[in-house]
Amino acid sequence: MDGELSRDIAASPAMRAYFTQLQHDIDACYNIANTARKTGYDPETTVEIPQALDLASRVEQLVGPEGIAPKIREATKRIGNRELVSLEIARMIVDKKTYTFNSIEKALDQAVRTGLAILTEGVLVAPLEGIAEVRLGRNNDGTNYVDLYFSGPIRSAGGTGQAMSVLIADVIRRDLGIGSYVATQGEIERLKEEIPLYKRVQHLQYLPSVDEIDLIMKNCPICINGEGTEDEEVAGYRDLPRVGTNRLRGGACLVIAEGLCLKAPKIYKHIKKLKLKGWEFLETFVNKGADLTKDTGAIPTIPLSSKYIGEVIAGRPVFSHQAAPGNSGKRRQSRPGKSARGTVQKNRCRSGGNGPGRIFPAWRSP
Repeated sequence: MDGELSRDIAASPAMRAYFTQLQHDIDACYNIANTARKTGYDPETTVEIPQALDLASRVEQLVGPEGIAPKIREATKRIGNRELVSLEIARMIVDKKTYTFNSIEKALDQAVRTGLAILTEGVLVAPLEGIAEVRLGRNNDGTNYVDLYFSGPIRSAGGTGQAMSVLIADVIRRDLGIGSYVATQGEIERLKEEIPLYKRVQHLQYLPSVDEIDLIMKNCPICINGEGTEDEEVAGYRDLPRVGTNRLRGGACLVIAEGLCLKAPKIYKHIKKLKLKGWEFLETFVNKGADLTKDTGAIPTIPLSSKYIGEVIAGRPVFSHQAAPGNSGKRRQSRPGKSARGTVQKNRCRSGGNGPGRIFPAWRSP
């Protein structure tokens, strides 16, 4: 592993000896495993899982490029915020000062994967399998654009990782002088059908409206494309020149619905810091559902909704139903001939939340 980093760990001599012995034993196990792999009875002749000491090492071992770990550590120490670190490292990869690539597409691919690996702490499959490939496409006016192909495993990155991967691609395409994506009407209408259809076959935390899909597709500077992940196919707008499949593209649907729509407030903060133009369309999502009672001091009205419990897995305990009446925090005394056991079925937190240790038994109607 990274010997220089291991020497920097603050520890007593006894703990250093303990870590040294651990590493010695780990290396011995790896040597035995590699020797066994070389016999040729496994698909690979070496152990596929590399050793890594920290986030930076994991990112380098997972997606590369070689030698990026010290730069990630330095940027993390200087900046702190992991999302901003991912943006800086991605820009560093494509600046042609440290790394050179055979093509712009390979530089884009490496930068986006490394940035996403930093966001996911180098422990998820999303940077490897969630991004199928990164291409350069061509608009009808002759300009080029970045074509990001997502696949199903991008789900593991979460909404922030999904949205940030698009932002990373936009930041580095500006540095490389690549143009913005201009969607055709057919591509826009295709996603208007595709995302609701995907919602029927797979889980989506949020289903954007037709107008919201239209807004994103017409303004997003990066093409959010993807591989076919489901057996179902779209009925309309088939065989589009710049869409390689008629099957549902789960990765693209996830990035638009759970990434850009749900995580717009978070990534818009970085956009304002970087003073990036062309992302103003996200203000619609940032201001959606804004609390307009803050200025007046009025108590907001919270509408009833059972959406959060609509897809609960059978057998899971339910600790709270929205707006269910509760008591002052003490279990109700059982009436003669009746047991108080089993009364915790519908309850809520006294402070209005559902945090651990704040759940109180509810009154049950006679």
